[in-house]
Amino acid sequence: MRTLFQAGLRFAVPVLATLAAMPALAQNLSLAVAAPPTTLDPHYHTLSPNNMVAEHLFDKLVGRDAQARLEPGLAESWMLINDTTWEFKLRRGVKFSDGSDFDAQDVLYTLERVPNVLNSPGSFGIYTKAIIRSEVVDPHTIRFHTASVYPLLPQDLTQIFIISDTIRNAASTGDFNSGKATVGTGPFRLVSFTPDDRIVLERNENYWGEKPAWKQVTYRFIANDGVRVAALLSGDVQMIDVVPPADMPRLRTTSGISFSEVPSLRSIYLKIDTAHDSSPYITDASGQKLDRNPLRDLRVRQALSLAINRQGIVDRVMQGAATATGQMMPPGANGYVADLPPPPYQPDQAKKLLAEAGYPNGFRITLIGPNNRYVNDAQIIQAIGQMWQRIGVATTVEAMPFSVMAQRQARNDMSAMLIGWATTGEPSTALRGNLTTRIPEKGFGTVNFSGYSNPRVDALTEEGLRTADDEKREDIFKQAMRVAMEDVALIPLHMQKNVWALRGALTYEARADEYTVAMGVKPAK
Repeated sequence: MRTLFQAGLRFAVPVLATLAAMPALAQNLSLAVAAPPTTLDPHYHTLSPNNMVAEHLFDKLVGRDAQARLEPGLAESWMLINDTTWEFKLRRGVKFSDGSDFDAQDVLYTLERVPNVLNSPGSFGIYTKAIIRSEVVDPHTIRFHTASVYPLLPQDLTQIFIISDTIRNAASTGDFNSGKATVGTGPFRLVSFTPDDRIVLERNENYWGEKPAWKQVTYRFIANDGVRVAALLSGDVQMIDVVPPADMPRLRTTSGISFSEVPSLRSIYLKIDTAHDSSPYITDASGQKLDRNPLRDLRVRQALSLAINRQGIVDRVMQGAATATGQMMPPGANGYVADLPPPPYQPDQAKKLLAEAGYPNGFRITLIGPNNRYVNDAQIIQAIGQMWQRIGVATTVEAMPFSVMAQRQARNDMSAMLIGWATTGEPSTALRGNLTTRIPEKGFGTVNFSGYSNPRVDALTEEGLRTADDEKREDIFKQAMRVAMEDVALIPLHMQKNVWALRGALTYEARADEYTVAMGVKPAK
């Protein structure tokens, strides 16, 4: 029998962790984040703002620490007992917020619900697709059977929040938003949820793990950078995320303000429409409809990429709080392709490629993006629009709230769009979610609404998913990433840097996944 406990990005011999509880402190915390969640349903949309809130209310079988390394969650340990069977030992004595006991039936119900959430714009089914059968050995032992060797199952299960079987008859997305179905085993309980304003949480005194330092948390959503910074400076909140680079110099010289910083796992990139025969927001230089979609031509995609001065965006728009990139994985992470640099800034070459593709006079395009989701997102698309203008691509820029843009993405109502993706520290999720052909029954292309499809990328991704050897699997995923990037499946821009600002005697454990969670905020010693 081979026993595996996956820590970080490699397999290692299991060590069962003992989680010592800290003395709970009867204090209140108020913090503000830039991006509001779209729902409290933990299975509705694979979106970081949703997941950050869910971390407070629910648990997963397998967790991740601040460095994205795997750690025990509701499962104390797991092992691969044969090539196609994983066994998970579940934690005993855990209760849901409604007082019911956690056991294997709750896991079964969760896995049943995940791929069947109605109207999901980004299904979590990608993370359960490998499981073809679940087997309850006893109330605290469950086995998952896969069709073939699938070494990444523990990684996948870090994305699935476990909900209670007791809510089976009241588990619509609306029921979660109202609080009726918000029954979890997490460190906090729900007090109230006001969409686009705040969520109020209270400490779960019966939580199985380390108790949070805070009796009550007010978790506010303040999209406007200036308002969020003002709330920190006035003492209205004690911590903010997504600190605007332009405000960093002033905040660094303000007494009582401290920072928590870490390189991010989030890549910022442009999605480009290859699905439509005639893309909806592209015309010729005179404004007339084109009879074909220029974005389907590799030379056009290359031209748009070469026209972007990535380092200029990092230096001037991001003021150094990012790293230019040519792929979706950050340096040092599993799957990072060391010899795949950011595309160079070559506007003259971009013009030549457009001419070769039949667009010597360029064309018109609309570039959309959020104005409240990523660091300086609206400024980034404005800068790119100006760069595209210089190669003859007349660009209309439209910035909008992320909630509006997410719906447009789900309909592929765009020609070019700025978006971000936070990896889990290894490349399979980026490949499956964004770069493989959209095949829902396989769990491929779950957020690939732009129509990109490359059989070679699909084949390499599938091969990697069934490769047990860690180094071989990583090499295969690197090949897949290289093929997709050389084919300009999307246009990578940069990796963000995560920066939080705190007021008073507080510390925050900076997270590579950019999550802002109250559990990580503690009184300074």
